[in-house]
Amino acid sequence: MLFQGKTHKFGSDVNTDYIISGKYKFKTLDMKELAKHVMEDLDPDFYNKVTPGDFIVAGTNFGCGSSREQAPLAIKYANISAVLAKSFARIFYRNAINTGLPVVECDTDMIEPGDDIEVDLAAGVIRNKTKGVEIPVKPLPSVMIKILNDGGLAAHFKQYGGFNFD
Repeated sequence: MLFQGKTHKFGSDVNTDYIISGKYKFKTLDMKELAKHVMEDLDPDFYNKVTPGDFIVAGTNFGCGSSREQAPLAIKYANISAVLAKSFARIFYRNAINTGLPVVECDTDMIEPGDDIEVDLAAGVIRNKTKGVEIPVKPLPSVMIKILNDGGLAAHFKQYGGFNFD
C-alpha cells in the first residue's frame, strides 16, 4: 500500500466530535454529505483544502471520544488516504481498519502542514519529500493490510463469506 499527498496537521486529543460534529452525524447517514464537514470545528475550511490522497497528521490519542463509525468513514469519504498519528484511541483505530481507512502510528514531529509525503506501508516508511527525511512506521499486521486492501471488514466478508487471509 503506497499513498502520496499533502499533509494537514492537527494536535493531540482530536476527539470524534472534532472529526465530525454531532450536529451532523445524527442528521444523516450520507457519508458524502458528512465528509463535507470533517474537521470543520478545528479548521472550518478543511474540506475545501483537501486534495484526494492527502493525509491527516496528528499527535497522540487521535479519535478519542465516542465509538461511532461515522468519524473514520467521514474521513475516508473526504478522500483522505490515511491518518498518521503518534497514537490512536483503540476504538477509533479498529473502526478505521474495519471501514478501510489506513491509520499509521509514527513519530509525527518531523511532519509539518503542507509537506509532500509518501507513505509506504509495505516498506514501513514515510518519505517526507519536502524535508528529504524518512520516518519509520509501526507496521500493520498482515491481517489488517488484507482488510484494508479489500476495502474494510464488511467488504472483506462480502468477498470471501468470512475471514480469508491466505
